[in-house]
Amino acid sequence: MTLSLEGRLALVTGASRGIGRAVALELAGAGAHVVALARTQGALEELDDDIRRLGGEATLVPCDVKDSEAIDRLGAALHDRWGHLDILVANAGVLGPITPIGHVDPKQWDNVLAVNLTANYRLLRSLDPLLRASDAGRVVFVSSGAGHRAEMRPYWGPYAITKAALDAMARTYAAETATTSNVVVTVVNPGPLRTRMRAAAMPGEDPESLKTPEDLAPVLVALCAPEHRDTGKLYDFPTDRMLSFQGPA
Repeated sequence: MTLSLEGRLALVTGASRGIGRAVALELAGAGAHVVALARTQGALEELDDDIRRLGGEATLVPCDVKDSEAIDRLGAALHDRWGHLDILVANAGVLGPITPIGHVDPKQWDNVLAVNLTANYRLLRSLDPLLRASDAGRVVFVSSGAGHRAEMRPYWGPYAITKAALDAMARTYAAETATTSNVVVTVVNPGPLRTRMRAAAMPGEDPESLKTPEDLAPVLVALCAPEHRDTGKLYDFPTDRMLSFQGPA
């Protein structure tokens, strides 16, 4: 059975390429109106063309997720036009430097923290009332196994640390909304996919050996459907399992 999100309103960050673009197209194909947020105007316009070819509709938001005031304005604009938000796919992220923690430049550290963590806090701060106003608000945070694997990989400090913090924030929000709203929160570990970020992190890897964002998109979009009600969990794409977060042994 084909998933239908007809009439749902979905916001996707980092929508101009990679996972965000694939998910935006999948959401539009399922009938959702997509609010596509990314820094690059031209890439957003190309996405809009592709969504229109699918028969869908999009609203383009050229914006840097680090612009907190713009995120606040976005929440106000969504409220004024629609009064609610059904789906948030928080996908925008950066890899940051691959280097020992002691070698990380403070500006690099601040940038990774701003994009991977603080921007998502600002999104929740701005959009929480709109998600609660939905009859089935769904939030998907695109995270990484780097933040919760048992054996930490050396030199990935800024990325892994911010993803671990993102997981904690998502679980906190899930706990806060579980009994007070219809909001459902899911953390997604995409695993290794054929993206620019993966190529930058693993330059010697054969990209043809990896799954693509288009492989992940239908599964991720299913987590945005009203029928999905399992909150505060981690969906692990490499193993296709919904997992509970585990405490220390």
